[in-house]
Amino acid sequence: MRTTDTEHFDVLIVGAGLSGIGAGCHLTRECPDRSYVILEAREATGGTWDLFRYPGIRSDSDMHTLGYSFRPWKDAKTIADGSSILNYVRETAADYGVVDHIRCRHRVTSAEWDSSQARWTVTAERTDVGETVQLTCSFLVMCSGYYDYDRGYTPEFEGVDRFEGTLIHPQHWPQDLDYAGKRVLVIGSGATAVTLVPAMAQTAEHVTMLQRSPSYMVSLPAVDPLAKLARRTLPATLAYQAVRWKNVALMSLSYQLSRRRPRLIKAIIRKGVESQLPEGYDVDTHFKPHYNPWDQRLCVCPDGDLFKAIRHGRASIVTDEVQSFTETGVALRSGAELEADVVITATGLQLLPLGGLDVTVDGQPLDLPQRMTYKGMMLGGVPNAALVIGYTNASWTLKCDLTLEYVCRLLNHMRDGGYAYCVPADADPDVVSEPLLNLNSGYILRSVEKFPRQGSVRPWRVYQNYALDMMALRLGSVEDGVMRFVAGGPAAAAADSPAEAAAA
Repeated sequence: MRTTDTEHFDVLIVGAGLSGIGAGCHLTRECPDRSYVILEAREATGGTWDLFRYPGIRSDSDMHTLGYSFRPWKDAKTIADGSSILNYVRETAADYGVVDHIRCRHRVTSAEWDSSQARWTVTAERTDVGETVQLTCSFLVMCSGYYDYDRGYTPEFEGVDRFEGTLIHPQHWPQDLDYAGKRVLVIGSGATAVTLVPAMAQTAEHVTMLQRSPSYMVSLPAVDPLAKLARRTLPATLAYQAVRWKNVALMSLSYQLSRRRPRLIKAIIRKGVESQLPEGYDVDTHFKPHYNPWDQRLCVCPDGDLFKAIRHGRASIVTDEVQSFTETGVALRSGAELEADVVITATGLQLLPLGGLDVTVDGQPLDLPQRMTYKGMMLGGVPNAALVIGYTNASWTLKCDLTLEYVCRLLNHMRDGGYAYCVPADADPDVVSEPLLNLNSGYILRSVEKFPRQGSVRPWRVYQNYALDMMALRLGSVEDGVMRFVAGGPAAAAADSPAEAAAA
């Protein structure tokens, strides 16, 4: 491999998915004087919505909040299919000219901050031509999400090699799979399984969902009646914002009630489930989780599609554990056996902080678990770098939009003040670190110790609250006494390292 000449950009964005393209749009809108580039490891844009190709792939959030704040979602379906979301993201990139800044097949492997130059040096592998390229930037924006695009998670099942049928993880779905008229077994009970079961049940002989324990499931209309009315009576932008705020309020109310009145929310969810299942169905076994609502994300069933498949006999749920695979299916710990022609292991994701790249600050490797997040979007002691991570209890893009607005505010503040860089400085000895991600889902618990931490008080605490974040990121001052700004060009920056700025 050879190294090409170095290019410099004001901003370098890692990842061309929903967040990365949103970052390009925000820069175009709010920092039009800044040069930027987006590096994408894969051969196409769209991130999650291009990667996942399994049947029924769709959002588990409404598109009025998963969509960008600046671009109304105009499709009738509020819970949208993956291809519609992908088209929305790519059309947005085209309309804002972001496509001209994207370089695919550029897998970022490392980023090094140098205070003497007040810039990052980013190394990427060009997988299309077998080159290593280096680019420099003044500000780095990580939009790579937090899971591994190359590997899904599958437990080590005993006897899996004996199985004579087809075994698939949804993250690596073969487009030529023919499951029509076949017996399908989906292992898992999360959003992916809840999506797969009703979609595959339309043509399969029968689909069984095997779960170790139940998840909370709620039915929502695929088409929001209020959104439909608003589009008929209001201008498009106003209708979008009205429905967006309505949905933000409902999500916040649902979450807050779940934390404060879990028994009430449990009763509401159970009543909704019972109303859609056949009389006498064993709800306690298959739909009564052993945790409180929002300890894990709720699973959405658009128009009750999963319940319809169960009522019509096309799908069923078995609550048990895998003992081992057999030649014809799966043996369960209860002694029963489930026969299947196709087994789908919808068993979760592998988390990968920062997209797996190595980061150094003035020659010192970044020990990520030893850092705390500032306002949920920067790291203490790390200059000119933002992490774009969405909500776990609401739509991903709500937090991403706020984060990117704040990044643009920082960039403009540094330009106007003649600052070389900014760095969050944790000088409060009373701040106690806590885990960053607040869910107890298996995929979170397996990897949470690899991630940075959050603090016990603001601005180090991650609130998972859109209203509070809006006050802090959209309306709060960037000069908050915690963010340190270093003035001047490279010479001045070299005299005031991140470590010195953080201790100031």
